[in-house]
Amino acid sequence: MAQRLTDLDLLETFLEIYRGGSLTSAAARRGLTQPAVSGQLAKLESQLGELFVRGSRGVTPTPRADDLARRIGQHLDQLRTALDPAAALDGTVRIGGAAEFMTVRGLAALAPLTRRGLHLDVTFGLAEDLLRALKAGQLDVVLSSVRPQAGFTAIPFTDEEFVLVGPPLLARTIDRDLLRADPERALEHLPLVAYDATLPILRRYWRSEFGRRPQNTVAVTVADLRAVLAAVIAGAGVSALPRYLADPAIAAGSVEQLHHPEIPPLNTLYVVTRGTTTAADAVVEHLTSRDWGAL
Repeated sequence: MAQRLTDLDLLETFLEIYRGGSLTSAAARRGLTQPAVSGQLAKLESQLGELFVRGSRGVTPTPRADDLARRIGQHLDQLRTALDPAAALDGTVRIGGAAEFMTVRGLAALAPLTRRGLHLDVTFGLAEDLLRALKAGQLDVVLSSVRPQAGFTAIPFTDEEFVLVGPPLLARTIDRDLLRADPERALEHLPLVAYDATLPILRRYWRSEFGRRPQNTVAVTVADLRAVLAAVIAGAGVSALPRYLADPAIAAGSVEQLHHPEIPPLNTLYVVTRGTTTAADAVVEHLTSRDWGAL
């Protein structure tokens, strides 16, 4: 019996690592130290073989881990709920967020709550529009890139890091010596791909790094950061994007990081509510206790 409980502990820890993407987040959710989580993972891997590849930004599951998670995930969730009724959730949470963040990171982060019985009704939109819907009672929770005014409860849960990227063809037009001496001048000939005519992310990047808004010509304006990335990859221009969107393209060689600031420009994301419900509180607790790694 004791051995079976030990095996369940190992599998619980594995599942938290798999879903959270890091040993740190698993330790927080399991109430264990990181060395204890590392030890449990090592013990499980001694029985099953390598489950994760370690990296600077967390862990990447192997095909063996994918298969194990598929086979045990639902069963462990049901067992956890049966043994701990307090872990079960009921009802619907109407949650709003940016389409790009929710699609790439947010929905995956929230998925464990659905396994506890919660239903998520998700709305995509701009932060200002979603906050107005929250104030009107049309949403319960908003993941916002804008800190709201009084009347809301806003808790920071992670930071987005912005990176300036461009296609290799345009990257080769940059004078590397000038880039070190005067990066704004070295980049001023590059056309921009913008999310909006007001250049919200590009403006933030330029002001953070160069002290003023960009003077470059704008080649494309498109209100979806995934489409911005697609236009950059196609060679239309350069843009500043959240690292969570840009990193796969950088790794594939489709784009290059054009500028490497000493302190990367960051934008804080907030989980915002008005009032309180058990289900909405569960969403807030889940998001703020998660280790998001580098975004």
